[in-house]
Amino acid sequence: MLVSLPFFALGTSVCLLIGVGIWSYSSSLKISAQNWQDLVAQLHQLNRDGVALVAKEFLAPHRNQIALEPEQMWEMIGGYAALKDMAENAQVLLSLAAYAQQWNFEEGVIVAERMRRDALTLRRAVYRIAWRKAAFLLLPRRLRVLEAFDLDEAVSSYHLMCQRLLALYQTSHAGLYPALAEIL
Repeated sequence: MLVSLPFFALGTSVCLLIGVGIWSYSSSLKISAQNWQDLVAQLHQLNRDGVALVAKEFLAPHRNQIALEPEQMWEMIGGYAALKDMAENAQVLLSLAAYAQQWNFEEGVIVAERMRRDALTLRRAVYRIAWRKAAFLLLPRRLRVLEAFDLDEAVSSYHLMCQRLLALYQTSHAGLYPALAEIL
C-alpha cells in the first residue's frame, strides 16, 4: 500500500505534464493560424496616456517620487478591469512579437524574450493584486500598501512591452508600424 503512493504521485505528475504540453501546443497552433489583423483585433483599448504617465513615474525617478497616490494611479489606468486587459493584451503583444520574427529573426528573438520576461512580471504583479483584493479584509494594513508597488510593476511592464514591440516593428516592418502605433 505504501509503495503504490509514490507511483500514484508519479503517474499524476506525468499526466499533468502531458496535459500542459498538449494545452501549450494547441494554443500555439491557434496563434500561428492567425494573421496580423486577427491578432491586432484582439487588443483591448487602454488609456495610453495614463499608462505612460504611471509607467514613467516608476521607470524614470525624479525628485518628487511620491507624486502619484495609488488612487490616482488606479484612476489613470482605468481601474482593475484595465489591469486585467493589460494582462490579456500581454499575450497578444507576445504573439505580435513572434509574428515580427519572420522579417527580422535576430532582433525579434531578443525582443520577444525581453517581452516574455516583462509579461511574467506583469502576470505576477496582477496575481498579487488579485490575491490581495480577494483577501482584503484579512490582510494587515502594511500588506495592503504593497498593492501600489505591484501596480507600478504591472503598468511599467506593460508599458515596456508596448515600447519594445513598437521599436521592433519600426525596424522590422515600417509598413505595419503606423497601424500598430495607433492601436497601442
